Amino acid sequence: MNFADSASAMKNLLGSEADSQRTLYPYVTGTSVVAIKYKDGILIAADMGGSYGSTLRYKTVERLKPVGKHSVIGASGEISDFQEIMRYLDELILYDNMWDDGNSLGPKEVHNYLTRVMYNRRNKFNPLWNSLVLGGVKNGQKYLGTVSMIGVQYEDSHVATGFGNHLARPILRDEWHENLTYEEGVKLLEKCMRVLLYRDRSAVNKLQIAKITEEGFTVSQPYSLKTFWDFAAFKNPTVGAEGSW
Repeated sequence: MNFADSASAMKNLLGSEADSQRTLYPYVTGTSVVAIKYKDGILIAADMGGSYGSTLRYKTVERLKPVGKHSVIGASGEISDFQEIMRYLDELILYDNMWDDGNSLGPKEVHNYLTRVMYNRRNKFNPLWNSLVLGGVKNGQKYLGTVSMIGVQYEDSHVATGFGNHLARPILRDEWHENLTYEEGVKLLEKCMRVLLYRDRSAVNKLQIAKITEEGFTVSQPYSLKTFWDFAAFKNPTVGAEGSW
């Protein structure tokens, strides 16, 4: 074998650069997901916007999906990566159902699975570009957790992703309590989503709220919030601002 043949064989063995691709930057993304525990279960809210860069390209993207019999997932970040995660979860639930042993995966097990998936992909330097919220109820136990794109996870009584971590969590810390009724919980989530709509350029006024209880789950039809845009600070945002801008 001459040198040219050897070089060609080595190139085929190693593969070209195009053979190995990584998500270097998300393309179509969804913004915040906000979720709380309430007296009877879990409530999760997300809008339906899909942003192509800074352009609000899509306004019918459903980012709340059921997982098995007891859980609902909500996702921020890259929409195509979320679709990949849903394929993983569909395979997981199908495999679990095939045992036909009368048991089913609960929200805690699904959340642990997602944590391992996200951390595994991070270690391969090929992360799934999402922040996830997983909530559910099984055997009377309410569960609500979140996991980031690098596998950082925690469980809490209220969680949020994206801008919601900065703008919605302070509201929830002030107003959330464990005995919230369904109506009070929805009202609190709508307040958070309204603040995000005012302050997050990627948010759209079209949202869904998922409700999970011991009896099962429902995801609301899309609807819009009543808004008020005549605040003085909205009309003249630079009044009183210091600096050269």
